[in-house]
Amino acid sequence: MSKLKIAIQKSGRLYEDSLQLLKDCGIFVNNGKDQLKVSVDNFPMEIMYLRNSDIPQYLEDGVVDIAIVGENLLVEKQKNIQIVEKLGFSKCKVSLAVPKEVDTDDLSYFQNRKIATSYPNTLKNFLEKKGITSDIHIISGSVEIAPNIGLADGICDIVSSGSTLFKNGLRETVTILKSEAVLAKTSQLDPQKEAILDKFLFRIKSVLKAKNSKYILMNVPDEKISDIASVLPVLKSPTVIPLAEKGWSSIHSVIDEERFWDVIDELKENGAQDILIIPIDKMVI
Repeated sequence: MSKLKIAIQKSGRLYEDSLQLLKDCGIFVNNGKDQLKVSVDNFPMEIMYLRNSDIPQYLEDGVVDIAIVGENLLVEKQKNIQIVEKLGFSKCKVSLAVPKEVDTDDLSYFQNRKIATSYPNTLKNFLEKKGITSDIHIISGSVEIAPNIGLADGICDIVSSGSTLFKNGLRETVTILKSEAVLAKTSQLDPQKEAILDKFLFRIKSVLKAKNSKYILMNVPDEKISDIASVLPVLKSPTVIPLAEKGWSSIHSVIDEERFWDVIDELKENGAQDILIIPIDKMVI
């Protein structure tokens, strides 16, 4: 039977979150990251632990079938790779930054100046689109020290919290790219492996939908059921259960995390009381 080969970063930002996603999808790994390849007993999959920078090439060559990788790396490597699902974790930005004493955020600051980066392709493409000519210095690691040692007038690098920039006397000015972990696939998948990938994607979407949703229960006057139901569009229809107290019902439904407080305000305005919120483990729709 065919097995889907998935590449995971063997260390760094994505490692723990990638394994947690597999676990949430019911895929249990036999061994840890000390091995290059490990097996999965309960799903037709093999896991390969690779260096982050090697993953795009392995995908393009078909050595691995799919991978959990940063979107920013795929953009930089410019490979023939398809993103099949955004995963919502390991979010970051690729941004330009300048010494904190520079008093402008305008992109024109970089005209004819030196920029240190480990993302030369991403930076070059961005500057060309904006009509800015700069001298790009490629550095692998510790990009943020370049302005302090006189190597560059600014940098282009990954920014998460911004604490590394602050510690090195820099500040973010222009965001070039917003990135997160994605599931990507090779262009060389055969039909059997595509079928396995579809099953894996179904599990991923169920997990992600659950993380972005909350189960909600509330008590509502019967005459307000229609108004309340119109505020709860996530599922086909809310569940309505009559209470022992005449004229009242309990309504059960699901709401999106991103609209949580707005929906709660609307529900209260429409007469909902005793609202309970419960986390959801999985959502199969």
